[in-house]
Amino acid sequence: MRIDAEPLRTRLAGEVFSRVAGTSGPERRERIFGAEGERWFGPSRPIRRVHGDSAMFVGGLRALLLQSLHPLAMAGVADHSDYRHDPWGRLQRTSYFLAVTTFGPVHEAEKAVAQVQAVHRRVRGVAPDGRAYSAGDPHLMRWVHVAEIDSFLAAHQRYGAVRLTPAECDGYILDASLVANRLGVPDAPRSRAELAQQLADFRSELRGTAQARAAARYLLLRPPLPAVARVPYSALAAAAVGLMPVWTRWPLRLPYLPAAEATLARLAGQGMVSGIRWATAPREDEPVRG
Repeated sequence: MRIDAEPLRTRLAGEVFSRVAGTSGPERRERIFGAEGERWFGPSRPIRRVHGDSAMFVGGLRALLLQSLHPLAMAGVADHSDYRHDPWGRLQRTSYFLAVTTFGPVHEAEKAVAQVQAVHRRVRGVAPDGRAYSAGDPHLMRWVHVAEIDSFLAAHQRYGAVRLTPAECDGYILDASLVANRLGVPDAPRSRAELAQQLADFRSELRGTAQARAAARYLLLRPPLPAVARVPYSALAAAAVGLMPVWTRWPLRLPYLPAAEATLARLAGQGMVSGIRWATAPREDEPVRG
């Protein structure tokens, strides 16, 4: 007997899309994929493969954990982001920016960049250690970019549908640097070598603050999800932690269980990413746009 899985697939796709895109998702999707016009990146560019793959769910969680290790970046999030009460709003804004700058027409991508720059100008304050911070600080912006790109690439190479070749990895980092430059990020890395060097250069500035550890506990242990969704989310969270560098574990009080991460956590993460990919893949009767 043949079982029709389409209703389940439709339901799962709806759940994922509503969380990531919000109530304005259909309108935004049309603005990104349905609009005519030139794009920053052609269909064959690596950035489209990375940002269009469900491995981004793991990469996004890893990026948040890694970014939190910079005390000034974390202070800005703690002071100006309502991530505890509106975590989905932050996710939706970030996912829209990534989608529109990767797949959308140039005029929409430029509008999104201008909106982010306007927000950055308002985000400023004093961290718990007494240092002033500003989201528009080019150095701090570069850290956020470096942590994101390293995380997205690491997640894709572990959980993506098709891994990038070494040359494509460099191509992805180069593509991402073009968006970073538009935002005002100086000297964004353009290759794996530059990315590794910049990560190493930031190490002396990173540490696990009370704010960072609280954010990690919230992301990993207390996400605002219904009970039925906590097990799938835990698989994605474990996959994200498994991709974190060893030196980040103690500052954030993250577990380090190499054997479990290489087996159970990896299999669970692969299963969840594959499930999301199956649920959100275009239907046979649905044209692929963009």
